[in-house]
Amino acid sequence: MAKGDQIYVMRDLAGVPGLYQHHGIDCGDDTVIHYSKAREEAEVARTSYAAFSWSNSVYTVRQSVIYTPDTVIERATSRLGERQYDLLQNNCEHFATWCTTDRSESRQLINFGLRPEQLNLPELRRLADRDRHVTTPEQARANFQKALGDIATAYNTTLADQQSAQKDVRDWHRVAQKALDHNREDLARAALHRKVAANKRVEVLTAQLSDLVQLELELQRNRAFAESRGLNG
Repeated sequence: MAKGDQIYVMRDLAGVPGLYQHHGIDCGDDTVIHYSKAREEAEVARTSYAAFSWSNSVYTVRQSVIYTPDTVIERATSRLGERQYDLLQNNCEHFATWCTTDRSESRQLINFGLRPEQLNLPELRRLADRDRHVTTPEQARANFQKALGDIATAYNTTLADQQSAQKDVRDWHRVAQKALDHNREDLARAALHRKVAANKRVEVLTAQLSDLVQLELELQRNRAFAESRGLNG
């Protein structure tokens, strides 16, 4: 890790360790600029490295960077104090990727194909922006339920795929062991290669499940806010 790097740490969610990636920009002086949630409202802030990492391992994002380290930090600094966090359109990864590549995107969401337009949530977005004049309570309730239903369907499908991939890992491990028992190292190597591929698929699907959990929690928070403001009846 070096000055201007986009870095991330695995954060806990709902008591589950390492559930999602939290991104930021390494300033090279033991500080990180990121969307901090130390306050009630998320804000782009410059915090200590320790406050960013929560004593967990920190990783560097490997991607094509179009800016020099100094420019990356200038871009990050230009947004200090911003309080426009949005899970689907302006989360911590959107921010950090914009600083390094000028692309405001989140691979955690894109890898799974989750984009605001795919969830068909224009009314939900208006609620999140606290616009009380663009929808009826009935429409708002319907959109919330549709969004949560879409997420539940995606989660169940992904969970089934993850469990299938985990079974593949176990099966290929057994195949490799049997091959070694019969002195067939060639078959064992082939089986282990397939086991590694299955393991990687498990990792990807696990990350996608984490994205969905975070997304559902964000939508639930939006619904709670709407109800507290009397927007849902």
